[in-house]
Amino acid sequence: MTKKRQIKLGAILHGVGGNISGWRHPDATTNASVNFELYKKWTRKAEDGKFDFVFIADGLYITEKSIPHFLNRFEPLTILSALAGVSSKIGLVGTLSTSYSEPFTVSRQFGSLDMISGGRAGWNVVTSPLEGSALNYGKTEQQHPSHSERYKIADEYLRVATGLWDSWEDDAFVRDKASGVFFDPAKMHALHHKGDYFSVKGPLNIARSPQGQPVIFQAGASESGKQFAAQWANAIFTGQETAEEGKLYYDDVKGRARALGRNPDEIVILPGIRPIIGSTLEEAERKYEEIAGLVSIDKALDFLGRFFEHHDFSRYPLDEPFPELGDLGRNSFQSGTDRIKARAKEEGLTLRQVALQTATPKPTFLGTPETVANKLQAWFEAGAADGFIVGAAAPRGLEEFVDHVVPILQKRGLFREEYEADTLRGNLGIPVPANRYAPKTTDAAIV
Repeated sequence: MTKKRQIKLGAILHGVGGNISGWRHPDATTNASVNFELYKKWTRKAEDGKFDFVFIADGLYITEKSIPHFLNRFEPLTILSALAGVSSKIGLVGTLSTSYSEPFTVSRQFGSLDMISGGRAGWNVVTSPLEGSALNYGKTEQQHPSHSERYKIADEYLRVATGLWDSWEDDAFVRDKASGVFFDPAKMHALHHKGDYFSVKGPLNIARSPQGQPVIFQAGASESGKQFAAQWANAIFTGQETAEEGKLYYDDVKGRARALGRNPDEIVILPGIRPIIGSTLEEAERKYEEIAGLVSIDKALDFLGRFFEHHDFSRYPLDEPFPELGDLGRNSFQSGTDRIKARAKEEGLTLRQVALQTATPKPTFLGTPETVANKLQAWFEAGAADGFIVGAAAPRGLEEFVDHVVPILQKRGLFREEYEADTLRGNLGIPVPANRYAPKTTDAAIV
């Protein structure tokens, strides 16, 4: 009998938050981005709520105008390795760039996290949109790869990483004290990769975990990003604002995956949401207004500028139409900046309106726990999502979601009451990839 489809949930642990002034909230913990006790608390809360994973985002370039959370925060693999020791079931997903790292080192790092956690690691593959990142890696901004080239690099990078993760067959380590045989050399495999961007011999010096390989996450929404996700991703972090937009994205990416010979049911699409929950709609609205009121127009302009290669928007009149920017932003956050420019033009928005809407967007998922659960169910059943990545728009946002929304989803049979597996792949319903070097199993052999 086919198991009933259920919602998947992740929690993004974002320190003082993605709101540029959220740290000023009366209930905010101002050192949250480097507060390990708080990260432990959030992880345990998400695990109590039977979430599939926690998610740590990252970036490689900051300025004095960056979001406060970006200025002083944990490096993902470091904090996730620590969180592996205070959790037992929940997945551990971190962001790492393919544009400014080496595939052997990164494959080893994620392989180690996967082994430490017993098969709960996930890698959110990004290509680093900010040109300033090059300045931290011995290059000039002009040497930052173009949008299309970054995805070509990432494609080869994933071919190397997945090859290295297969360096050892699952039964390669014999560890027989009597015979003195530690491993079977025939089951150790060097990659011998030579490509356009990387030359990697291998093998990797860590074996596969119980889930075979770390789960690959991806968050691109441009044409290149969607094609890359369809080729490589097991889970996709998206940012649609309506169920209709979500459905279009969902069908597009799953259709691309099917055309590439992949099973679209083995790709989990997860829109990011930042719900605001109140006992009444009025209370939820008040919470939103309180958060939005913390952001000055100057801070909103700084926030907007980050998407457009740190462009200085203070030079333009605030209450005139949003300025014409040409291709500015298309080599950084391409899909996001295209969307901002298109909306400004279609709705005739001023710079002030665009800046404030971008810095303090009103959440789609706002209202009572029942209202939020209804919207989650509607998106899920409409085929606009397989689940959601929950961010806290306000202090205690994660706790409120776990305490008040999760029980409603569980009561409706839409979300698990207990974990199905010990690994991230097992809980997401994604198969363990076969080792490319292992003998092919036949039906007769299984019998």
